[in-house]
Amino acid sequence: MLYTPYSSTLQGKAIPLSYLAGGLALQLRCAVVDKTNLNGLYDFKLQRTAGPTMSGTPSPGAEGTSASGPSLFTALQEQLGLKLESARGPVEVLVIDSVSKPSED
Repeated sequence: MLYTPYSSTLQGKAIPLSYLAGGLALQLRCAVVDKTNLNGLYDFKLQRTAGPTMSGTPSPGAEGTSASGPSLFTALQEQLGLKLESARGPVEVLVIDSVSKPSED
């Protein structure tokens, strides 16, 4: 999958949708879970507005386009037929209680 931060294009060839969810999670800086139940490999090209997506981002489903293209949420729905929905759920967390340098033994 071709992913460039702040790029206006997200493109993939023969990619499972779980990989697309992972790429979206990187861009949005939050967990994205694939609940499509669609198996197989997909080719896609998503054109959207360039720029950071979470700071000041409209909520999923919010309308909005600019000269450079639609928002990520709008582009996903219009171009790929996918919808991002906000939800709460369990998330894996790694807790580090302490750190120490290894001994020289």
